[in-house]
Amino acid sequence: MTLLQTVYEAIDDKRGEDIVVLNMEGISPLADQFIITHANSERQVQAIAREVSDAASKLGHHAKRLEGLDGGRWVLIDLGDIVVHVFHRDERAHYNLEKLWRDAPLMEVEMSQ
Repeated sequence: MTLLQTVYEAIDDKRGEDIVVLNMEGISPLADQFIITHANSERQVQAIAREVSDAASKLGHHAKRLEGLDGGRWVLIDLGDIVVHVFHRDERAHYNLEKLWRDAPLMEVEMSQ
């Protein structure tokens, strides 16, 4: 399983909502993919972020940065080629990263069986 699939499934396992994967190749030097999701409480945002970090670590990909975990409103997890944004529902609507990066094509991620 790829890191992208692992992260996507970790988010899905913790019931992240409206998971969007943006292909950032050639658009941003920061990462190849951005994954954006949200949750309805700070506690759930934190749980999703921890699950993503733990799942990636099991594959040998340790977070270069993990910011915002204490607040639980917007957690950024930098996994190198993949940057994960876990928002509280209200923050996601406010920052609207999908609109900011609207030139980035959406990617489909196949779940493992």
